[in-house]
Amino acid sequence: MNALVTGITGFIGSRVASRLVDEGYNVHGLVRHSSERDLSRISKIMPQVHLIEGDLGTFHSTLSAVDAAEPNIVFHLGALTPVRLSFDDPYPYVSTNFEGTLNLVHAILKEAPNARLIAASTAEVYGWQEGNRPIRENAVLHPASPYAVTKAAADEYVQMADRVYHLQGTVLRPINSYGRLGEKGFFIEYLVSKMLAGDQCYVGAPDSVRDYMFADDHVNAYMLTARSSQAVGQVYNVSPGNPITNSEVTKMLAKMTDFKGRIAFGSYPPGYPQRPKMQDPQYLVLDNSKITKELGWKPTVGLEEGLARTIQAWKNN
Repeated sequence: MNALVTGITGFIGSRVASRLVDEGYNVHGLVRHSSERDLSRISKIMPQVHLIEGDLGTFHSTLSAVDAAEPNIVFHLGALTPVRLSFDDPYPYVSTNFEGTLNLVHAILKEAPNARLIAASTAEVYGWQEGNRPIRENAVLHPASPYAVTKAAADEYVQMADRVYHLQGTVLRPINSYGRLGEKGFFIEYLVSKMLAGDQCYVGAPDSVRDYMFADDHVNAYMLTARSSQAVGQVYNVSPGNPITNSEVTKMLAKMTDFKGRIAFGSYPPGYPQRPKMQDPQYLVLDNSKITKELGWKPTVGLEEGLARTIQAWKNN
């Protein structure tokens, strides 16, 4: 089986590629042309991976990548993801997230029409929803950032292509994932790194409710989807079901790290590129019953265990 992974050098893409290698896939990875790209996440599997240079934002480049990989299945995880930066500069998000997905869909239809596509969307596509209850896949999308709009457009395009062009696509909408090393721009990792260093922490939206998923469970969702023919044409939420406020998870981490420093609730770090507060959905928790029932996915790492693993990994590094 030939697998093509876009975003192979990313947080989840690198882990998906490692699992594919372990399971005997012939893995190809699309990497953007760059003299400064970081391949450290896939260093252990480099001898088993075929890297293809290209750019999702250019159709002919994407077409060449699909032609070279001859994939039976494509995992589309390549995206521009920092939500807060999209407010000031939305244009690269349109090119990479929406146009990149459009290019990939049509490259698959032209060069590998029998290939499966598993496309990464995001919980951010739901945006503002009425009521504080877990969101189901049939909810109307109300994306609340330029980033989320581009992901929602890509999400809908894959669904349209399933019906109109007979693409064999599946859309996954994962909630916030954590477990990164060396990256301090994400909420959990930011808090862990600051607390271990004894630095002051800022929690800009302490009352916002989110659901945090450990990386291993995120990757498991992609692998289960790949094995299921029932998943073709479907959309699935991927979320462990452990809603918690930003304030509560901050206090958990402070206790687990024995942090004695100051926590500024309601304030962002100096110079932080803020996500406009009025635009931030207060409650973003997903209903995972569909993927649990149809594919047998379930979280295997609880929040406390996942946080403990993340803390230990940062200590070790």
